Amino acid sequence: MEEQIISVKGLSHRYGDLKAVDNISFNVEKGKIFSFLGPNGAGKTTTINILITLLPIQDGTVSISGYDLKTQHKSVRKSVGIVFQEETLDRDLTVWETMEFHGRIYSLPKDVRTTRIDELLKVVELIDKRDELVKNLSGGMKRRLEIARGLLTRPKVLFLDEPTIGLDPQTRYSVWDYIKKVNKEGVTIFLTTHYMDEADQLSDVINIIDNGEIIAKGTSNSLKDEIGKDMIYLETDKDEKSTQILKKISEIKKIKSSSKGLVISLNVEGSRFLPKLIKKIENEGIEIKSVNLKKPSLDDVFIHFTGRELRENQEKKKNKSIMGGMN
Repeated sequence: MEEQIISVKGLSHRYGDLKAVDNISFNVEKGKIFSFLGPNGAGKTTTINILITLLPIQDGTVSISGYDLKTQHKSVRKSVGIVFQEETLDRDLTVWETMEFHGRIYSLPKDVRTTRIDELLKVVELIDKRDELVKNLSGGMKRRLEIARGLLTRPKVLFLDEPTIGLDPQTRYSVWDYIKKVNKEGVTIFLTTHYMDEADQLSDVINIIDNGEIIAKGTSNSLKDEIGKDMIYLETDKDEKSTQILKKISEIKKIKSSSKGLVISLNVEGSRFLPKLIKKIENEGIEIKSVNLKKPSLDDVFIHFTGRELRENQEKKKNKSIMGGMN
């Protein structure tokens, strides 16, 4: 049995009447990349802030690296590193000064600081920028500097809260490479993200969180396998009638409604089954507006468990925020 470096049981947290985290439990195995996948406002950042001791435990128990979070929070802090969602760098310090200041805060001896700073700046390819002011760095360089800073104290667990948010695709891929490299050195990674491809590419284990609850967990492949061999996205002029017809077909595992029509999970290979589906629908006098066959993705997994797309949820929260600001 693999060693559990993080154990969370019955964790809940409220902000007034809002239950941001609702009785969640999960374990993180030592040396793995563990991802919390979900939309903004799902409870990801609240959970991380509790685990890194920035928020108190209201309900539940947490153990990190063998330490009880309630009674041994100072030991927990020494065991973890954090890269926050928002940039937390001092723009008027140089790259070297940023690392040096962080090392002094944690009381690292001077010789240890110097050696580790050199090593880490080489790892994140910023050694040539050591005397450059932070404000002159690109977005990707700043993110890499934050990762290096988070690793300076040799944490057993590195928490990354939306580490590539706002970065261009090329820089995102570069940051992914560094995350994998850090993990291969033996550091357990706890990642939160709302990017499906990020969770898919990086994670050993994924927990999907929505409205403060964990609604699914597993590897990327196991989550995809759970919803079927292939997926068909079908839009007709009578989706409700189409659903009733399709429910009687044995090759279909599950049917879900979405804003773009029907999402159909199959027990069989889709390319062989699709002509049968089209014929069945058209024989009932129903017009097919669009049909798309694809392999399951994490987007499909999210729709399967929530009945909506992750992007839909993001947009609703964005609109709600905008309207709130107008009141």
